[in-house]
Amino acid sequence: MNSNAALVITTINSPNAALLQVAEGCHQHKIRMIVIGDSKSPSNFHIPGVEYYGLKAQRDSGLAYAKLCPERHYARKNIGYLLACRGGAEVIIETDDDNLPTPDFWQTRQRYQEVEAIEESGWLNVYRYFTDDLIWPRGLPLSKIQRSKSPVTSASVRDCPIQQGLANENPDVDAIFRLTLPLPFNFSKRTTLALGRGVWCPFNSQNTTWFRDSFPLLYLPSYCSFRMTDIWRSFVAQRLSWEMDWALLFHSVTVWQDRNDHDLMRDFSEEIPGYLNNEAIGEELEKLTLKKGGSAINDNLRSCYVKLNQMGLVSKEELALVDAWVEDISVLSHM
Repeated sequence: MNSNAALVITTINSPNAALLQVAEGCHQHKIRMIVIGDSKSPSNFHIPGVEYYGLKAQRDSGLAYAKLCPERHYARKNIGYLLACRGGAEVIIETDDDNLPTPDFWQTRQRYQEVEAIEESGWLNVYRYFTDDLIWPRGLPLSKIQRSKSPVTSASVRDCPIQQGLANENPDVDAIFRLTLPLPFNFSKRTTLALGRGVWCPFNSQNTTWFRDSFPLLYLPSYCSFRMTDIWRSFVAQRLSWEMDWALLFHSVTVWQDRNDHDLMRDFSEEIPGYLNNEAIGEELEKLTLKKGGSAINDNLRSCYVKLNQMGLVSKEELALVDAWVEDISVLSHM
């Protein structure tokens, strides 16, 4: 495993099989594991060797963001990212408390990869490249599910500081899929695929690797639906990646999900803002004139959230959180 790697999870559960397996793997591979709690988390949460931060510890962290982040929201995971960055992490791995790692999960991550890619294709159902069956990622506009596959370039070396791994059993699909099509589901084809400039495909926060240059793009919005926070983050991250000449890497399964209980109709309700707006988000972000280069990444991040606010998708309170995040990440990135 990569040196100076940290793994971040947020949970409201007591230590379960997934958390314990991840903790054991982190111990074996010398990875720092950070768990972020919330108001519903057990007060006595403890796993040996794991750094657990309850609400008080988060507020006492000295982070500007931690003072503003609302309770009872998945986006408190942002505090874990900042703590990992402050601890010197060069790689942040994130997963969830219902994802169990396969042996491949613990392999060393490589930022630069010789990989086939897709460029300038617009919206893409990346799952179609990993299976012949009907399936699509949560957050893909419904009008794009049946779109034909785009041509793939020959393999070349790509800079991929954001890498999304797939999940078996309960892959990341939307409530419409879960209400109408059978699960469990397992992927079987292809090992990697890179998405370059002009390609839109949602990715999640369930099995994702981030290299240090991309840490500012980890930001999860709080003032939006729980089911959209990581999806809308992924659109912002993709748009900003184009200005950095980065590719987004998708790779084969390295976790399987034993999914926590969900009310599927509640999930459907919380996904409606995405069904109605995700395609428009891509169109509006693509129109933005952004600055190139790493020094502009925080300014570009804020520009994207200003646009989401103008679209009525996040509130003005979100912009205050973005400012606090930028304040923290700007300092921590130079430590």
